[in-house]
Amino acid sequence: MSSLLKEELERVLFRPEGQRLVEFIEIEEPAPGRHFFCVGVSKKLGVQLCIVGCNKTKVAKPAKTETKSSQTKRSSFQDSYKKNEIWALQDLSLIDGRDPDVDDPCFILHFDKVRSVTAINCSAKYALVRALVKLSDKHSKVALNVENMDWAYVRPTSFYSNRGDCAVLSQICFYAFNLVCLSMCPVPLD
Repeated sequence: MSSLLKEELERVLFRPEGQRLVEFIEIEEPAPGRHFFCVGVSKKLGVQLCIVGCNKTKVAKPAKTETKSSQTKRSSFQDSYKKNEIWALQDLSLIDGRDPDVDDPCFILHFDKVRSVTAINCSAKYALVRALVKLSDKHSKVALNVENMDWAYVRPTSFYSNRGDCAVLSQICFYAFNLVCLSMCPVPLD
């Protein structure tokens, strides 16, 4: 589902402006409808961050035809997307995860003004931060300032470098398996 949504967002909003949609997550906003935090890249504009709103709009029904083969019902609603807020990545001075020890999908972005964003879950929050750090390393001369985030999820190290949540989960499983094996070893009672 998300790959189809990404293709639609890219086709409708980003490609006409000469951009490529790199990352997007669904976020919670007080306004009605679905909202997404999107990261697009273009040669002209560089890396742009934006909040995209999705609303259902009513579509006029086409004239009816009387053939039996064309009696399929179609929805009279269509999604319409609009960029509500846009920032450049170089204007982002800080990403604040608020508390690294709590599973909190909310994070704060510091531009000229402070913008609070609530992802739909923590995994989406860390996926977005990983993408922003990677794009900042690639397109900017200054490292992105990230605070109050669990660095094991933002920048995985050693063997698991840059492989995301699956690698971290497999590392945890590997440690758990080792603990189970060690607990089954006999202990001499001399």
